[in-house]
Amino acid sequence: MAFEDQKDAAVIGRSSVFLSYSRDDRPTAEKVIAALTARGCDVWWDGLLDGGVAFARKTEDALENADAVVVLWSKRSIDSHWVKDEATRGRDRGRLVPATIDGIEPPLGFRQYQVLNLSRWKGRGDAPEMADLVRAVQISAKKTDLPATPFVVAPKPSRRGLMIGGAVGGLAIASGASAWLAGVFTSARATNSVAVLPLRNLSGDPAQDYLSDGLSEEVRSTLARNPLLQVAAPNSTGKFKDRNADAISIARQLNVAYILDGSVRRAGNVIRISAQLMDGKTGFSEWAQSFDRKLDDIFAIQSEIASTVADALSAQIATDTARTPGPSKNSAFVGGTNVVAAYDAYLKGRAAYESVGGEDSDRKALALFDAAIAADPKFAKAHAARSRTLASIATVTTQSNELRMLYESSIVAAETAQKLAPDLADAYSALGWALARGRHDVRAAREPFERSRALGWGDADVLRSYAAFCADTGRIKDAEAAARRVLTLDPLNPRGYRILGLIQTISDRDQEAIISNQRALAINPKMAGAHAAIGLAQFRLGQFEKARASYDRETFSLFRQAGLSILDYRRGDKTAADRWLAAILDEYGDNALYQKAQILAQRGDVEGATDALERGHEIGDAGLLMMRNDAFLDPVRSDPRFIRLLKRMGFD
Repeated sequence: MAFEDQKDAAVIGRSSVFLSYSRDDRPTAEKVIAALTARGCDVWWDGLLDGGVAFARKTEDALENADAVVVLWSKRSIDSHWVKDEATRGRDRGRLVPATIDGIEPPLGFRQYQVLNLSRWKGRGDAPEMADLVRAVQISAKKTDLPATPFVVAPKPSRRGLMIGGAVGGLAIASGASAWLAGVFTSARATNSVAVLPLRNLSGDPAQDYLSDGLSEEVRSTLARNPLLQVAAPNSTGKFKDRNADAISIARQLNVAYILDGSVRRAGNVIRISAQLMDGKTGFSEWAQSFDRKLDDIFAIQSEIASTVADALSAQIATDTARTPGPSKNSAFVGGTNVVAAYDAYLKGRAAYESVGGEDSDRKALALFDAAIAADPKFAKAHAARSRTLASIATVTTQSNELRMLYESSIVAAETAQKLAPDLADAYSALGWALARGRHDVRAAREPFERSRALGWGDADVLRSYAAFCADTGRIKDAEAAARRVLTLDPLNPRGYRILGLIQTISDRDQEAIISNQRALAINPKMAGAHAAIGLAQFRLGQFEKARASYDRETFSLFRQAGLSILDYRRGDKTAADRWLAAILDEYGDNALYQKAQILAQRGDVEGATDALERGHEIGDAGLLMMRNDAFLDPVRSDPRFIRLLKRMGFD
């Protein structure tokens, strides 16, 4: 959103800005200084230093007192130690406002921030880029505790979500975050980017929401399989189900060029779908059409909408497809069905699964996926969904004798989906997940995960699972590349930041991990797993009292109690530590064997810890996938039994 010059100056007052840049970029820096000054900012830069003045002292004072530290990243400045030092201080103070003046990606340590793109700025003070930069300064001047980053709502927490970086819950947007949502820190929008908003249910019956939501997702997933398109993920677009913003604002927040909006009205066996494609910059409709069909024709409608949208974007789509691995654009509706009853049951099952209501909703979803498969045994998507649901039930069951059975059934369902639809990314993702988490066969899981990445480069959910697997197995470069792609596709979904935090912890970037998880908590202060992740990073940094405070705030009892048991024991309160351990075993039984191993390892009980890990391996405790990198297990890392277990599981 562009501001009028006078309004900008009035809002910001005389905010102080420290400008960091490379001397080689001085011509551009001077234009930025002039534009910010004209809009009411006091800009400090090294050109203000008089001869003989103590350079370091004056620079440090300005850096420490500035309301905002604006860093101009370029091919030259990323190699400047001065710029990196100044950016680091701005980041640590929560005042960093990063911008790229030539499109270059910031250096390592600063890529978790959304960067304002000035590469096409022509130097005009009234340009939209300058309005965005001024607004960014405004956010920083409010002195929020965290850098402004994208935050959003998501479902309530469950253990299922924790296994791939944490599930999320109700809306709690921080002040800095809300500014990002208004479009302050967005990068240049790709001309081939589109967001499919949840179709509105106009049937007058809330029970029909599953149909409109399901149709939206089917159209979105079809478009996402086109390697020439960049399609926003449903977790981000779901925020706008209630249409609480206009098309321009939504496109800005999702950082897309186009918005696909529409509605569904069902009356008996007749369905009307209205859809329109809108330009995200103007809000004007590029294409609109309505479809009145029998429910039996629903599959043809989906295909027609997806094809028409792709055609409407064709003039803007880049011809170079080498940038993303993926299937051909003719792979629409891979793994689908033409049986209406099967499709209806599948959509209801997915609605139950996505409700994240715990084991009851998962078992309801499983029954519906089974009904879909009964109606159409060749419905590959239903088999893949069945696989994921079985694995989810396994993560919450307290019956150790049921774990293996659930995971083996999950593997069979995923293999069936794979055979029925060799190009279905979710089938490979589900198979890799079940092999790794349930059977603990890391080597066998790698191939399906790699295949899922190749087929699902446009699917944020598939890439999140892939990123988690790579992180667990120590492939940090691949993990981070996938996580960055997730944040591109799904900029308003905090689970991407949880995955990024996991990667940062594993790669000894604990302070960055704390920031990533704080971003998730800014969305939802009760987000399960985030406080525990911060506590682990603080533990690794030797900040034990801070770690205890973080674990004390953790909402997921298994993680909270394990962390508190470890930290209470460390400070000498064995009674409290034993009480936490007893509570864990009473509530979770053998499904907490991994946490038991963590606790015993930190007590120096190497034999007890390895016994728990080996027992967890026997029954299929999914937690063991974290053991390769877990700092809590460091005391047993050199034990021969631990090393043999790692090799047995296929870790390199």
